[in-house]
Amino acid sequence: MIHLTINNIPVEVPEGTTILRAASLVNIHIPTLCYVERLQAIGACRVCVVEVEGARNLVASCSMPVSEGMKVSTSTRRVREYRRMVLELLISEHDGECQTCDRREDCELQALSSEVGVRTVTYRGERTRKRIDTSTPALVRDNGKCIKCRRCVSVCAETQHVGALWAQGRGFDTAIGPAFNRDLSSIACVQCGQCAAVCPVGAITERDHIDSVWSALDDPDKFVVVQTAPAIRAALGECFGYAPGTLVTGKMVAALRRLGFNAVFDTNFAADLTILEEGTELLTRLKKQLVDGQHAALPMFTSCSPGWILYMEYFHADMLPHLSSCKSPQQMFGAVAKTYYADKLNLRPEQIFVASVMPCTAKKYECQRPEMKASGSRDVDAVLTTRELGKMIRAAGIDFANLADEEMDAPLGLSSGAADIFANTGGVMEAALRTVYEVVTGRPLPAENLHVTPIAGLQNVKEASLKIEGAQPDWSFLEGVTVNVAVAHGLANAEQVIEAVRLGKRKYHFVEVMTCPGGCIGGGGQPRFTNDDVRKARIGAIYREDEGKELRKSHENPSLAKLYHDFLGKPLGEKSHKLLHTLYRTRDSV
Repeated sequence: MIHLTINNIPVEVPEGTTILRAASLVNIHIPTLCYVERLQAIGACRVCVVEVEGARNLVASCSMPVSEGMKVSTSTRRVREYRRMVLELLISEHDGECQTCDRREDCELQALSSEVGVRTVTYRGERTRKRIDTSTPALVRDNGKCIKCRRCVSVCAETQHVGALWAQGRGFDTAIGPAFNRDLSSIACVQCGQCAAVCPVGAITERDHIDSVWSALDDPDKFVVVQTAPAIRAALGECFGYAPGTLVTGKMVAALRRLGFNAVFDTNFAADLTILEEGTELLTRLKKQLVDGQHAALPMFTSCSPGWILYMEYFHADMLPHLSSCKSPQQMFGAVAKTYYADKLNLRPEQIFVASVMPCTAKKYECQRPEMKASGSRDVDAVLTTRELGKMIRAAGIDFANLADEEMDAPLGLSSGAADIFANTGGVMEAALRTVYEVVTGRPLPAENLHVTPIAGLQNVKEASLKIEGAQPDWSFLEGVTVNVAVAHGLANAEQVIEAVRLGKRKYHFVEVMTCPGGCIGGGGQPRFTNDDVRKARIGAIYREDEGKELRKSHENPSLAKLYHDFLGKPLGEKSHKLLHTLYRTRDSV
């Protein structure tokens, strides 16, 4: 342990702790612009500088480790003036258009400038040359607003292992973007939006679908339905001042009705549907290998996360057969809404407008994939992020805090707790195990409160094994088989799993991958700023939602049973295969 003082407060921390982290442990705030939790600190912005007794220069607290007897001051006159100068210089180059910027309400540059007392633009000169890239379905880049903090570079390289963005040039001419300043659509970008989630200004944002949704709501010839992903209910409240992890499911439903949607449904219904299809697919692959003696693409990887699908298409095309053929719950919902539900309303698919509320920017890309037209028209018409829904609610003058709770509509609004936990890393796997184990053995999953604790939490890669005992006659080939599963969140962690499988170091049957850290609760479209404390709060809320439901297993959903009886037939049947499954392809650009 290292002993030091920060602003004359004694602090004891483990060796290797940075000054920034040590200060936070005693509730001393040091402003930052380039620092992101979990990523290598680079000290690029110099906003977090502090004064260390005996040091000639100010030091970057995000990267400087503590030492025995160190005396740190975080707000001396020298520090305050230096921070103010750094921010004034950043502002002098920043082509912000603050009155109309998407980040005008939560811009970190504005907030810090106010915090350190910037009142005038001291330095006037050339501004960064504006170049707006609107080439991708999910993201918009505006280099004029970029302050070159390199957060996006770090998260793309370290968390996602993609490396789509990089710093090019030197000095004032430095530009952050794809190689050779190409458009984002021309390179391998998975559209995950983690760059937009960590950008402190408005240099990278999601492509706005708000006007498209308003237009549909204003069209008397459109029947407009909305589906809400499980992660939204644990994060939307943050747009209205609630603490992270506050469940606002009922208020969210009420707000959506007041916005004018004809029906308010739950993506959770389709998550339950995914479990039945995906679980059946896994059992089919196991039977093919264990009984028929044929090659089966094992392990089977989940296919719910569109950023993960793009990653496989770009970087591991030879392993595409290992992906489940199931579409994501968003796309399954769209296909069912424009066929099964449309039939009930006696409407044509094109008369129904399906809007999604998702924590994920890559969903904007996914809904435009050419194969996502199982209904004969585009199955999902528009995707709003959590942030965009918050803007629509405020624009409509809805008093969110005082809304009474309301329930989802039938029949596509009923879901189990297993569907809720799709929002969390490990949740898809746990939901699948709840159903598959019970189908095979006739008994509930032998786990406390149905939670598979080894695959919960924020560890990079999580593993669990489950031995099948007492298999029913139809599944006797699984008797005594130990099913090995793995869970990864963040594509750099997924890369570790892929490498272990390739080299034969790990023998898995089923692997869950979520693109974003923490799973969908940490998606690129969630309220900013998401760190591990926020992720844990949202994860806890999702588990509470699950535990509070009467139905906690996907196969117990009665609306799902009716869907199969009246329309789909059976999991992996001819109709369900046409509507709910797809194949993926090698690609070199979006």
